[in-house]
Amino acid sequence: MRVAVVAGARPNFMKVAPLLRACAARGVEALLVHTGQHYDSTMSGSFFDVLGLPDADINFGVGSGTHAAQTAGVMVAFENWLGTVDVDAVLVVGDVNSTMACTIVAAKLGIPVAHVEAGLRAFDRTMPEEVNRVVTDALATWLFATSQDAVANLFAEGIEPARVHLVGNVMADSLFHSIERARLRRPWEVFDVPERFGLITLHRPALVDDIERLSTVLETLRGLGTDVPFVFPIHPRTRANVVRANLDVSAFHLIEPLDYLDFLAMQERASVVVTDSGGVQEETSLLGTWCVTVRENTERPITVTAGTNTLVGFDMPRLQAAVGSALSKGDALPAVIPMWDGKAAERIVDILLAGAPTPEWIPPALAITEGNAVDAMFA
Repeated sequence: MRVAVVAGARPNFMKVAPLLRACAARGVEALLVHTGQHYDSTMSGSFFDVLGLPDADINFGVGSGTHAAQTAGVMVAFENWLGTVDVDAVLVVGDVNSTMACTIVAAKLGIPVAHVEAGLRAFDRTMPEEVNRVVTDALATWLFATSQDAVANLFAEGIEPARVHLVGNVMADSLFHSIERARLRRPWEVFDVPERFGLITLHRPALVDDIERLSTVLETLRGLGTDVPFVFPIHPRTRANVVRANLDVSAFHLIEPLDYLDFLAMQERASVVVTDSGGVQEETSLLGTWCVTVRENTERPITVTAGTNTLVGFDMPRLQAAVGSALSKGDALPAVIPMWDGKAAERIVDILLAGAPTPEWIPPALAITEGNAVDAMFA
């Protein structure tokens, strides 16, 4: 079997690493496609080193741009590249523009698509990621879900059960594979912060592109800095908005974005993490670190019900209360979530090797005989 494995942005790399290892262990030839959606060394290049990823077989280097321009660039480049290779399947992960773009191209060429992290829903179509998820899941042949709530979301959308597989979380695979190396780095010593510190990571447009909202969140966190110092690895998008609006970040230990290992170590060491990242909600749950998520919704509700995550929206009193509660409770316990055991990638490759599913189920609304089709439409 030969598969194209697509990665385009920072969150994708820790997800494809265990998939590439599992492919190699089972004799599946995997071609790594880097779309170049994140193209600087801090945001993507360093991930190849710390995760032990091989050089990409192709890098499209699409770079940044509007959602339409970026998606179109990936689609054109991917279609041209697929014309030069023979693959049995395309494997996409997550919910970035590259995920949807490559899925659409493969589906139109008749190449089966496998979507890792299928079924995650925030039920908010204003999020570009939500659009990417819904389109990708509608077109993919294999839908690999991280948790039972994701499976339920897919069934609610009328997806055939034969396409859906609960396999666990490849993010957990990477975390368990990397955590010992991460601990040895002890990055907090480099930043000269006290033993007890908080960690901030904010990057989503809904927050950082709204200057009034960003200013209010930062002001609230500055006030909490009297209880715990905050380390703030600042995303390029966030930094640009902070500079443009001349926002006060002097109270934070401001640092450049961290590579995967250093960031894992900082998350585990932190007393509390304040974030708007989906992946951080999952990682902190497994690491046993209190997490406060500054979003009005989450596509990973299991981190709230079974993990260490608290969703506070953009309500500043709730943010203050959640951080205060985390600091008063001491260390959390790592969450135990079914199938988040470091073996998700192995399950995925085994299912791919078994072949594409044959749908055996038709939604009741479509189970109409030819003779009564018109009557049923207007019933």
